[in-house]
Amino acid sequence: MKMSRSIVNSRREKVLELVRENGDVTVNHLAEQFQVSPLTIRRDLQYLEDHKLLERFYGGARNSAETGKDLGENKKQFRREQIARYAASLVEDGDSIFINTSSTALAMVKYITSRNVTIITNNGNIINEKNPSHATIILLGGELRYKKGAMVGDLAMNNLTQVTAKKSFIGCGGVCPDVGMTTELLNEVNLNQTMFERVTRASYILADSTKLGKRSSFVSCPPERIENIITDTDAPGDVVREFREKGTWVHQVD
Repeated sequence: MKMSRSIVNSRREKVLELVRENGDVTVNHLAEQFQVSPLTIRRDLQYLEDHKLLERFYGGARNSAETGKDLGENKKQFRREQIARYAASLVEDGDSIFINTSSTALAMVKYITSRNVTIITNNGNIINEKNPSHATIILLGGELRYKKGAMVGDLAMNNLTQVTAKKSFIGCGGVCPDVGMTTELLNEVNLNQTMFERVTRASYILADSTKLGKRSSFVSCPPERIENIITDTDAPGDVVREFREKGTWVHQVD
């Protein structure tokens, strides 16, 4: 009985792989491929549908909407991790850097390998982030917004104006060639602006392809002051070209 259950589970896993690879499959094709009856395949598909792993239709099955959504979210997260990894490679020994409340900017920390790095941030979530390079962390303090882990307000701003960094890595809600970098949260605008201003070397905007050409409510950096954008290769070509024509260096991570 145990061996029989193992065979059934193995076949169902392979059926699911085929559905994900091909988008949709037919009962007859699966029955022929696995050398079982169409009734057996229909039972397999029913089981997989009951577990919300696919969606059945007459004579076959396809990827469910939920599965497609999960794959889309995984792809978006993968892009952001690649952007974070690339950004971390730009951090050199002895650098001091600003990072804001962006989750993509925060993800940089676990990829930094340079020595004697100092990270200055208003992102309270950094205390839970892996820090393999043992970078020194300076939290700006201020009012903590628990939902996002953001430190904002006058105290955070006053502390930020007392320091400078060599580089800044700022995530955003959107970035457009005609408007610049934008965010949805008004209380983070001044902090983001100051992180752009108080750098001695270079500033970088981290924006996956879904954010290029997108506008949020509040401008944190006008287009003429955007030096570098780190995005992925799915970024809209016309937006990338327009930024480059304005003199912005667009780094596209494969």
